[in-house]
Amino acid sequence: MRTIKGKDSFLSQNLKVRKKPYTMNSQEKKISFVGVGRMGANMARNLKDKGYNICCVHDVNHDTASTLAQEIGCSHASSLAEVTAQSDIVLTVVTNDAAMESIFFGAEDNLFQNANGTLFINCATLSPAMHVKLETAATKNGSTTLEGCMASSITQAREGTLYLMIGGQKEIFDQAKDLLDDLSINLRFVGAAGRAAQVKALVNMVMNINTAALAEGLGIGDALGLDLEMLCEIFSQTGANSRVLETDAEDMLGRDHECYFSAEHAAKDSGIAIEVAEEAGIEVPLAKATLAQYEKMVAAGLGDLDKSGVAELTFKGRGFEN
Repeated sequence: MRTIKGKDSFLSQNLKVRKKPYTMNSQEKKISFVGVGRMGANMARNLKDKGYNICCVHDVNHDTASTLAQEIGCSHASSLAEVTAQSDIVLTVVTNDAAMESIFFGAEDNLFQNANGTLFINCATLSPAMHVKLETAATKNGSTTLEGCMASSITQAREGTLYLMIGGQKEIFDQAKDLLDDLSINLRFVGAAGRAAQVKALVNMVMNINTAALAEGLGIGDALGLDLEMLCEIFSQTGANSRVLETDAEDMLGRDHECYFSAEHAAKDSGIAIEVAEEAGIEVPLAKATLAQYEKMVAAGLGDLDKSGVAELTFKGRGFEN
């Protein structure tokens, strides 16, 4: 039988060429957090419990970062550049566009310093334009970004059951999907940079309107002398039902406004949604009225109350002085 000279060598060489290179999964990578308030700290705790290598944390509140670092056994980075130097993936959970501008574009110290190869997953509710700006800057320094917009609260952050809306490049999302799955119970890739922020703005706009509307309905019912528990039960079985009826009604009745999603954040996010609407040429009178309610709370120094605290504006005889 005829043989082909060098057949074995040829096949083995081609097998080697076709062999796929090893790709690290996210649990093998070094992960850090910038912004470790209620949400960021609990996301870090969740990932640590699931076996991820949390290498360092950083926050403008140094005591908060130091305490968390001791708790989960990682370093407390003293600078933003130090965070990037230690990390393969950096999750940022800061307050607003101004904070993002500071941590990524600060003149003396920022996360983009020597950032080649680093992935930044940005989880705060920001303007769509900020996410686009971050992705554009990242392409110039060899890093990558994703927006990881969250539609959940502190408990879900700790349990790894967030609802996440992701924006950015699809291939980057695919590479980080194992990590994102461990942060969430529901995960949705929305589209290019800025798209997830647009969706998140609309989610929070509708939620905030519903919360303010519920506070007004219950406030009127209270003024009429109705049984408010009966009223809530009827709301739940009719077109007045909503998710915020489940999460906020009891707190409104009991005046328990422990913060899960603050009035200050509600005001910020409603403002973002209004900007998005105006750019699209859409009038949003309900969103503007809701924003005015939350701005009133912030102006009174009550921005750190939960958004359910808007009921303090609508129940007769309450008011901020009580």
